[in-house]
Amino acid sequence: MRALAYYKKQDIHYAEDLPEPSIGSAHELIIDVAFCGICGSDLHEYTEGPIFLPKDGQTHPLSGQPLPQPMGHEMTGVVREVGSGVTKVKVGDHVVVEAGCGCKDLERWPKSQHYGKPQCPACQAGLDNCCQYAGFTGLGVVGGGFAERVVVGEYHAVPLPKDIPLDVGCLVEPLSVCWHALKLANFKAGASALVLGSGPIGLATVLALKAMGASQIVVSEPAKIRRDFAEKLNITVFDPSKHGTDAIEQLRKISTSGNGFDFAFDCSGIKPTFDTGLGAITYRGTLVNVAIWGKKLEFDPMEVTLKEKHFTGSIGYVVSDFEEVVAAIHAGRIKVDEIRHLITGKVDIRDGWEKGFLELMNHKETNVKILLTPNNNHELD
Repeated sequence: MRALAYYKKQDIHYAEDLPEPSIGSAHELIIDVAFCGICGSDLHEYTEGPIFLPKDGQTHPLSGQPLPQPMGHEMTGVVREVGSGVTKVKVGDHVVVEAGCGCKDLERWPKSQHYGKPQCPACQAGLDNCCQYAGFTGLGVVGGGFAERVVVGEYHAVPLPKDIPLDVGCLVEPLSVCWHALKLANFKAGASALVLGSGPIGLATVLALKAMGASQIVVSEPAKIRRDFAEKLNITVFDPSKHGTDAIEQLRKISTSGNGFDFAFDCSGIKPTFDTGLGAITYRGTLVNVAIWGKKLEFDPMEVTLKEKHFTGSIGYVVSDFEEVVAAIHAGRIKVDEIRHLITGKVDIRDGWEKGFLELMNHKETNVKILLTPNNNHELD
């Protein structure tokens, strides 16, 4: 099988001899992959990893599967084959894959170190995105969407209406990350919001906020090219680099209340954006960390205490987030044209390393989301 796969530390390359996926349990299905987006997590696996992927010579503790593995976890496709117990979808259906893997999937992997053991406390509580063994299809546990075909559990296959193009459907995954964060923060229609950073997750947060009825959305981003991406979504942009130490006060002034925003979403994960988000929310406002941090952070807890602010973090998504995002796109609350605005390239997996990974690593400021397709499926747009 043709795929762009992770072989070992700093070795990701195209190959044509990867094993074909096969159905191993009654509730699995095989998908012919249409498109799969490159995520920042994929880039980190190359530059800093392995993080989620197994180390050379090891297997993943959940699945027991070794390297090489096709990467890619933001995927759509067409159902090719279903297991005997699958009822959620049928052959020929379009689907988007919720890529999380955890305790709920153990029946699929009898070689798992945890097979036959009780679910972890998070999964017992229904919080499978917080599973202590969590990983992803295409990011360590099993092979993913940078391949011609992929096998997934029925639980993770979300039907995609035919009026949602398969390329656009890849953005359901990052949109679900942001949708989950808004729900976790108890975001309500009519509230104001500040988004820190306008990379892929920042822009997806804007689309989720619009769908949930935000009254005001401001994006703070120092890079002009990225501000331009945000501005095309018809929201207010702010350049913090022009205001120095006065940026927080200026943001508070442009909020609807003049006293700060109801919500702030840190989609960058650096100390200046955290400090800005915390300082720019109003009394009893909420700061949500959506970013993945590589280091610890010091902050003044009295900034939270004296103004009774709230701070929380959000990780990943669950299947219901995917279902709700798909429904929002289908209903027009998230516009297909605005999602497509985030797609800055489509590349065959044969060229996925040079024109996908390297393009994003070397020209991050001019790209948002590059999609790989295993069979040059541009006719599926």
